[in-house]
Amino acid sequence: MRRSTKDAAPFSSGRRSLLGGAACAAVLSSASRAANAAGSVESCLGLADAEAHGATRVLGSGAEVFVGDLISTHEAARLVMLLGVATRIHMGGSVRMRIDKYLAETRGELHFESGPVLLDRNEGAPAMDLRLRSPFGAIALRGTRFFAGPSKGVFGVFVERGIVDFTAGGRTVRLTAGEGSDVRRPGGTPTAPSRWSSERALDALSSVY
Repeated sequence: MRRSTKDAAPFSSGRRSLLGGAACAAVLSSASRAANAAGSVESCLGLADAEAHGATRVLGSGAEVFVGDLISTHEAARLVMLLGVATRIHMGGSVRMRIDKYLAETRGELHFESGPVLLDRNEGAPAMDLRLRSPFGAIALRGTRFFAGPSKGVFGVFVERGIVDFTAGGRTVRLTAGEGSDVRRPGGTPTAPSRWSSERALDALSSVY
């Protein structure tokens, strides 16, 4: 017996409703991700990935990164991310960094657990409240290019350009171009600002390039 057009109508209507709901959900999901977009990968050598909401995706040149992503590089990898239009983050091997907050060139907060990083904010870019946190301390920057990570067996912060305030163990030191400071262990206080030798500075920078 052939099903009448009248009998088939409820099924067709329900199917259209389901398809419409799925399309709507996809649009909303896409819009939500766009709203949380923080930037993109400019270049990647070696293996790197991003983890969010229990899912992991492989990163390569051109891949988008989002607020909430935990970015990880594998040993000996090199990755450069552009956040917004004026902030580049160079990551060496074995880095784990989470993009906690990033809001349209006004404020941001990054948390990294391990590895060497270099953060470069374009000269002349508008002021932005951007902070980098780690188990060793917090770094607030102003139009700055600086390194943070393992250096000579300790956690070091070195400013190549600009100014940073490095806070650890309840103490804050201000570093200007050419100066660095060390913390020997989480919870420790930073050493007084001192000029890094060209050898130490180059050794630190080479770990992210």
